[in-house]
Amino acid sequence: MDGVPLHVVVEGTGPTVVLSAGLAMAWFDWDPVAALLVGQGRTVVRFDRPGHGLSAPATAPPTAAGEARRIAGLLDALGLSGPVTVAGHSIAGFHAEAFARLYPERTAALVLVDTSIEEDPRTALPAGLRTGAARVLGRALTAAGLPAALAAGLPAALGPLARRAAVRASRTGGSDPAARDLVRRVYRTGRVWRGALLENARYPDVAAEVLALRTGRPPAVPATVLAGYDGSAGRVAQRWLARQAELALRLGARFEVAEPAGHLVMLDRPGRVARAVLDAGVPDAGVPDAGVAGQRLA
Repeated sequence: MDGVPLHVVVEGTGPTVVLSAGLAMAWFDWDPVAALLVGQGRTVVRFDRPGHGLSAPATAPPTAAGEARRIAGLLDALGLSGPVTVAGHSIAGFHAEAFARLYPERTAALVLVDTSIEEDPRTALPAGLRTGAARVLGRALTAAGLPAALAAGLPAALGPLARRAAVRASRTGGSDPAARDLVRRVYRTGRVWRGALLENARYPDVAAEVLALRTGRPPAVPATVLAGYDGSAGRVAQRWLARQAELALRLGARFEVAEPAGHLVMLDRPGRVARAVLDAGVPDAGVPDAGVAGQRLA
């Protein structure tokens, strides 16, 4: 896709759902949600963006339109022409929304899972400078200027540890459920470090691009904003919940809350995410505790 080989996982049969993970996350972070959706008669497509998971390194800075084209191109390559439900977590919410706006005829519904929000994205540094700095930092951390053994050993030693720590900090409880061999395989390389740095460097530009695509209009497809909430009365948690609700209002979207859940809602409340996806295109759908056919979705 755009000359960058992508790692893709397709499971199940039925209406198609595309799941896109947040910054520095991988396809396996959707495992619990994917299993529930497949069990409810959905074709589930998961992929790693360039520099993430097992995909090839990123060759160019990301854009919202570019990531929307990537999803469209991926569906073309898989021969999936029908409208799809596209769900994006965190920064991938920008990509999912861009796809829904640029390809409304190919979108059945949009689900934003604890999505990134930027009401007025600004930065003091030019995009080119930020991109260059990210590339330099990535090389410095993983190769340039370091002895070969250290250059290889730094990501290998710190990558899995950083991943585990980030997951623990982003959940309301529990450790990283991902298999250790997968974590080592993905995060022991400098490729993911460089990919995350590059994507993060262009975060404000992608956010601004999505705001421009909105132009004050709601999406032309049914949309759901699902926010993670840890249940606390803390100011940060309450403000984040309010911003998610405000986003839903601006988009004319259904607003739902997964509680208790941290930012990694798909790990804390996979059933709640699956239910939001299944109900995304259903008018006035309720939020039951259990899924159809008695399968637990809470």
